[in-house]
Amino acid sequence: MEYYVKSVLPIIESNYENFTPLEKTIADFFIHNREKADFSAKAIAKRLFVSEASLSRFAKKCGYRGYREFIYQYEETFMEKQAAVASHTRMVLNAYQELLNKTYSLLDEDQVIRICDMLEQAERVFVCGRGNSGLAAREMMLRFVRIGVDIDAIQDSDLMRIQAVFQKEGCLVIGISIGGEAKDVLYMLQESHKRGAKTILITGNNHEEHREFCDEQVLIPSLKYLNYGNVISPQFPILVMLDLIYSFYLKKDTYRKEALHDNTVKALKGE
Repeated sequence: MEYYVKSVLPIIESNYENFTPLEKTIADFFIHNREKADFSAKAIAKRLFVSEASLSRFAKKCGYRGYREFIYQYEETFMEKQAAVASHTRMVLNAYQELLNKTYSLLDEDQVIRICDMLEQAERVFVCGRGNSGLAAREMMLRFVRIGVDIDAIQDSDLMRIQAVFQKEGCLVIGISIGGEAKDVLYMLQESHKRGAKTILITGNNHEEHREFCDEQVLIPSLKYLNYGNVISPQFPILVMLDLIYSFYLKKDTYRKEALHDNTVKALKGE
């Protein structure tokens, strides 16, 4: 069975903060709609009291050439929600499946390959985050250090600001902020970029202004828009993306990296 289908919903969600109030009205309709209907530009414009030109601008802001292309993708992936209440177990598992589907829809494999190249070329890597994002940053450090990446995780706000001063060409700084608003993480990315380091932001919000100081902005699903998102750990969408980056990175020179990993296992066992 094919579980993963490209969907427009996570694209709408990740761009939500970039929309005008009118465009947010359109976005809210498509995010929350659960019924099959006439989705033509004329019908939706009449239903939402907006112009067809507004629908076109909304679709283009989502990355589509126009409303027709947008609605074709929307209808392709639209499925009517079942009214029956699922069991508690099924509810939780369905929430995880929904998250995985959204990750698949947002995933840009070419971008992941570029990030792997940046990891290969970097002399030093720093990954930073606060709270749950900080725990995910530490997990990334523990995994990548075992396959030969010179990487440190920073969870302390003061250390982020201090380390930002010492970044330079040849360094890679990865910031994790689901909301895209963690000031210390953004500060480290901005200052590191000024000093010539490569920068990556992993986030659930596609803030256009962040592109000025981020070489790559990696989008992950936001739990805010997820059905029953409150039952899922905020770390999970980050860890899924880190697993994808790790698997792509491991594919490059697999034998050497697996040998390094095995050596760390032996070292931990005291062999």
